[in-house]
Amino acid sequence: MAAPKILILGVGNVLMGDEGVGVHAVRLLEARPWPAHVSLLDGGTGGFHLLSHFDGCDILVMIDAALDGRPPGTVSVIEPRYASDFPKALSAHDIGLKDLVDSAAILEMLPKVLLVTISVAEVQPMQLSMSPEVEASLAEVDATVTALVSSLTVRP
Repeated sequence: MAAPKILILGVGNVLMGDEGVGVHAVRLLEARPWPAHVSLLDGGTGGFHLLSHFDGCDILVMIDAALDGRPPGTVSVIEPRYASDFPKALSAHDIGLKDLVDSAAILEMLPKVLLVTISVAEVQPMQLSMSPEVEASLAEVDATVTALVSSLTVRP
């Protein structure tokens, strides 16, 4: 049985401090080798152009910041089933993850979705650096995504 095609997608705006943590996370993950069935993508601030990357993808692991009221740097994994399962959209995105996922579902190109969120306290306009708590969470995001990919990969 072939391994599922997995896309790891980091989204966020690196010009908005902690809001860019998904992009920072995928850049960190890109620094090491991954199996051939895993691809990584810096999705930046999103947009419907990201839909083209869903084609042929079996599992989508999305990494993004969340204004969810948890302490900054808290890493969570959810398997959203409905648009309401996604955290509130952060205003820095051109479109929200809910819009992107809803569009993929309508176009019948939505793979299984796992969402890795990193809690942030606020969006910091025109700030390139992340808060210490959110930056420190990148090691946990790395370990979480690595464990997810390992658990999703079928071994012969």
